[in-house]
Amino acid sequence: MRYRNREEAGDLLADAIRTAQPDLVAEGALVLGVPRGGVVVAAAVAHRLGLPLDVALARKLGAPHNRELAIGAIAEGGAVWLNQDLLARLRIDGEWVEKAVVREELEIARRARRYRRGRDAAPVTGRSLIVVDDGVATGATLASVLQALRRRYPSRLVCAVPVAPPDSVAMLAAHCDAVVCPMQPAWFDAVGAWYDDFTQTSDTEVEALLTAS
Repeated sequence: MRYRNREEAGDLLADAIRTAQPDLVAEGALVLGVPRGGVVVAAAVAHRLGLPLDVALARKLGAPHNRELAIGAIAEGGAVWLNQDLLARLRIDGEWVEKAVVREELEIARRARRYRRGRDAAPVTGRSLIVVDDGVATGATLASVLQALRRRYPSRLVCAVPVAPPDSVAMLAAHCDAVVCPMQPAWFDAVGAWYDDFTQTSDTEVEALLTAS
């Protein structure tokens, strides 16, 4: 099975959420998309379930010589998740990590200004949350988002992704109340391998989806 695009993935994920966590719809849960591609999936989820939409900002911390290799991530609000085993294996020192965190904090602030256009972030304290991305490889970015949100005391915290390997699903389950993931292939490779169309999402598209919600 493959998804045609992120919109189809969001529709099917919404159906899986309705089946696995039916109370979330009745509670009027807030759907939070992780930019950029996760916002496209989240917008489809929110539309199909009739729920409000906002953005959950986070940035991957890439390894010094391979930016695609996640050594950790940072989320809006300052929560940092680090893969300590990988840091030790690659001999990455604390000073380099600190500089990377500052750099990505600036990018998170830039995106917050652009995406929300002066609007405040939707309140999350005491509220049920559905955190959505377009897929998970290591789970580093989503783990940091979930940690940041947990510190703001939501009533329930659910992670929902269209596709992820089983070990990443198990890791994410430790950071939230439930994970909804309809496709969990043992052989994974990369998130884009499970989509026919995995075209990069632009900031402009993210803005339009948030404005329309």
